[in-house]
Amino acid sequence: MNDKSTSKYIALILRHKPETIGIPLDEHGWANVDDLIQGVSKTHPLTMEILERIVAEDDKQRYSFNEDKTLIRANQGHSIPVDVELEEVQPPEFLYHGTGEKYVESIDEQGLIPKSRLYVHLSPDEDTARKVGSRHGKPVIYIVKSGEMYRNHEKFYRSVNGVWLTKRVAIQYLQKL
Repeated sequence: MNDKSTSKYIALILRHKPETIGIPLDEHGWANVDDLIQGVSKTHPLTMEILERIVAEDDKQRYSFNEDKTLIRANQGHSIPVDVELEEVQPPEFLYHGTGEKYVESIDEQGLIPKSRLYVHLSPDEDTARKVGSRHGKPVIYIVKSGEMYRNHEKFYRSVNGVWLTKRVAIQYLQKL
């Protein structure tokens, strides 16, 4: 197995199913690094050196260590209730959401909803949104009127990896590119 497979497994554990390897997450999503390594290494090769490399080289910056590297957490994308201590931030006037064609009808009917996650994920630019959308087939890009949403008292957060998060995006704030 390679680092990518191990990284995906770690994402499953830290975002969705820590019980897979029998570890707890605290209320902020932190897991004990030693417990994570021990649990993951039963099925995927993992040492502290490999984990540090995964965190440092992950192209989406999915993970963060605490200062002394005794704890680790996923930066966002959770389906389990955790508070990753994001500060509310004023967004730019426009953000973007990339999706696949198969989801357009649903989005056009109900807007963007988090589905199984805690937040809707938005991109800061069209290119990033296109890459995200490409993971789901032929990409469709929505412009999100985030500035207007914010002025209408909708909250936005920015994860440490630059992903913008909000609880939902109503239809009136969406425009297909």
